[in-house]
Amino acid sequence: MKIIEIFSVLIEEHALTGLFIASFLASTILPIGSEAYVVLLISKGFNILPVIMVASVGNYMGACTTYYIGLKGRSDIIEKYFSISDEQLEKTDKLFARYGSFMLLFTWVPIIGDAITATGGIMKLDFRIFSFFVFIGKTARYIALAYITAGTLMFFR
Repeated sequence: MKIIEIFSVLIEEHALTGLFIASFLASTILPIGSEAYVVLLISKGFNILPVIMVASVGNYMGACTTYYIGLKGRSDIIEKYFSISDEQLEKTDKLFARYGSFMLLFTWVPIIGDAITATGGIMKLDFRIFSFFVFIGKTARYIALAYITAGTLMFFR
């Protein structure tokens, strides 16, 4: 079997598990994006709703991990493994002061998203409020991505 065929079989057989893992890790310690995986699965004909939900839950759970580390005050872990500098944390702290919990809607944004999540934990934001805004923001991003992908695929077929 060629490597591409092996990769294709793995994706087919473990697609949603792989998506969950990629989405979780994208929201924690690895500077990866799960968007390509979402696009790949939709382009292979996977049902959009499970793809959106699995990606959203995985990404949300990763954000909860970052929140918890911030909550416990583990700045050494945040800086070393999450590549979030003190400067980024200070910027997001100022953004929280200005915009409040609504900032959590943007935890999916590259570069600042993890800092927003960690700052939420450091500030000891109510976990229910954290969960509401983070899950809404991450799900909205995956919905938009999925429907843009599906629409683009329909256009080119």
